[in-house]
Amino acid sequence: MMDLILPDVITSVLETRFIGQRVIHFPSHGSTMEAAKQEARQKAVEGTVVIAEEQTSGKGRAKRIWLSPKGSIALSVVLYPDVSQLSYLVMIASLAAVRSIEAVTGLQTQLKWPNDVLIKGSKVCGILIESELQGSNVAWAIIGIGINANNTMKDYPKIAAAATSLSDEMGKDVSRVAIIRCLLVEMEKLYLSVGDGEHIYQEWRGRLITLGKKVQVLSGERVLDGVAEDVSRDGSLLLRHGNNYLSRIVAGDVTLRDAG
Repeated sequence: MMDLILPDVITSVLETRFIGQRVIHFPSHGSTMEAAKQEARQKAVEGTVVIAEEQTSGKGRAKRIWLSPKGSIALSVVLYPDVSQLSYLVMIASLAAVRSIEAVTGLQTQLKWPNDVLIKGSKVCGILIESELQGSNVAWAIIGIGINANNTMKDYPKIAAAATSLSDEMGKDVSRVAIIRCLLVEMEKLYLSVGDGEHIYQEWRGRLITLGKKVQVLSGERVLDGVAEDVSRDGSLLLRHGNNYLSRIVAGDVTLRDAG
């Protein structure tokens, strides 16, 4: 029997000040990100969470389709950060995801730049950040998180080699409610403690399996082969390639070229 992720179940013992204290639940929705944007434009209370049992038109980075069938976790969080905090949101979301997955399941996770959560090299969670500026201020920001929880990759043979789910790894279903509660608690802890962002940057950087590896980066129309040397404080990847060039990659897809 599937555990329904209903608002009163999530919030009943949720130990947060504001993130997740208001939950909007849909049995099915095209995109929790789009629903959260509508909430943000109507000045919804900060920390509002939009969640769906299944998401039919979800998008990942570069507007790719992100599958969120029943049994998975698809949620979006409305925030109103200071502009100085904006670049740290992907780090906050990534760390909240790995902390919560590890705490609830005991599984070891990895982070691949820029925002993929992996288990044993296979993707289990995707993260998307969208925001809107008004002048030099942030009007709103949305953290979207999709986790393959109790949906099996056996149903999707085309992506089974590159993706996994928590239940596939555990050999049994996990409590989606427990993961969501833990995720929201960890997200709020990180968000409220961001300060100058140094500790968040260092923890995120330390979790990245990408650094020091030979990689291929697809960024826009460019394909670059090199070594992922470091990441900057704004989250950009520093790629050493060609005749010892160092390029800053703001957005792109990374493929690891070796296992070392």
